[in-house]
Amino acid sequence: RPSCPSVCPPGGHTTEILRLMDSLSSVYTPRHYVIADTDRMSEDKIVSVTEPFPKRSDFAFQFSIHRVPRSREVHQSWSSSAVSTLNALRFCLPLVFRLRPDMVLCNGPGTCVPLCGAALLLGILGVKKVHIVYVESICRVQTLSLTGRILYRLADYFFVQWSYLRDKYPNAIFLGRLV
Repeated sequence: RPSCPSVCPPGGHTTEILRLMDSLSSVYTPRHYVIADTDRMSEDKIVSVTEPFPKRSDFAFQFSIHRVPRSREVHQSWSSSAVSTLNALRFCLPLVFRLRPDMVLCNGPGTCVPLCGAALLLGILGVKKVHIVYVESICRVQTLSLTGRILYRLADYFFVQWSYLRDKYPNAIFLGRLV
């Protein structure tokens, strides 16, 4: 079965990623949500949205939540961000090598950078090609987020939800509002 981890940041980004995951085929099950180790809000939201569905033998709504350290806190210095991102990568590597996902779906949190880095490494080492699908948050109207700027050239599919960003970033895919 195809596997698709997604990164869930706190707040509105979690709602966006859950809507995106909901639009995926049930082929992408079980679903793996990756959240920051200090994020309780996202875990509560995932459970409240996903658990009401009955557990079925075809894995339709089975999911797991994986915790990794945050790669960057709000207002954290750049130099210490590099160290904390490497620490997060240290936790993401074994997770990605164990799950061997077909696709990583993410939408903006810094936590997805080390996860995508681990996924890229899986392909570089010839273990498995993992497709990285990045959807820039609907709230990014004129500029990309820091994560978007990092993953713009690395993602296999890079979606923006505003035509202005498509014009500014020609490799971006614009289909209108996705969430």
